[in-house]
Amino acid sequence: MLNQMPSEESRTRSRTRLAILDAAVAVLGEDQSAPLSQVATVAGVARSTLQRYFADRSALLAALSTYATEKIDDATHRAHVEDGPALEALLRLARELFDLGDIVMLVAPGWENEAEEEESATDVALRSLLGRGRTEGTLDARFTAAWMEQLMWSTLYTAWTHVRDHGASKHDSLAACLLSLSKSLGTGGQVGTGGQG
Repeated sequence: MLNQMPSEESRTRSRTRLAILDAAVAVLGEDQSAPLSQVATVAGVARSTLQRYFADRSALLAALSTYATEKIDDATHRAHVEDGPALEALLRLARELFDLGDIVMLVAPGWENEAEEEESATDVALRSLLGRGRTEGTLDARFTAAWMEQLMWSTLYTAWTHVRDHGASKHDSLAACLLSLSKSLGTGGQVGTGGQG
């Protein structure tokens, strides 16, 4: 019984931390200048509790950046990007990443200002996927892997903002995102250079 108590406490702390992070995504995603007391309210915790987990706004934003990377890596794992034709795998990945728009749009500006960090699992998996697609001919080899990666994120960003700023449905925006990626990066069996590495 005594051995279970720390585990229960640890699970409670983990749930509270995740509740705060999810609340921060919801609140700061709408208004980045919102007070942390509002984040605490949405998380269902006291302001003092939030401060025990995250001493200030910068600590919370740093945690959100890490949380976003973890969620992106989880999405990549769920997409099974190593399976099947590369274009299909890329579209599966985009479908999984689409649901992360709120947190990615919140923290991505900070990523651009950070020093070069260790590659994430997604960075490695995506580079491998794009290289494989160029070699097997399902992705247009006239584009570099770096171009394709940036195009994928740009297309996702367009889909996210189409929902946020233009009131489009998530269903329609996701469909447009996947169609855009397929038409812009896929070979469609017509590009002769698609199979060249």
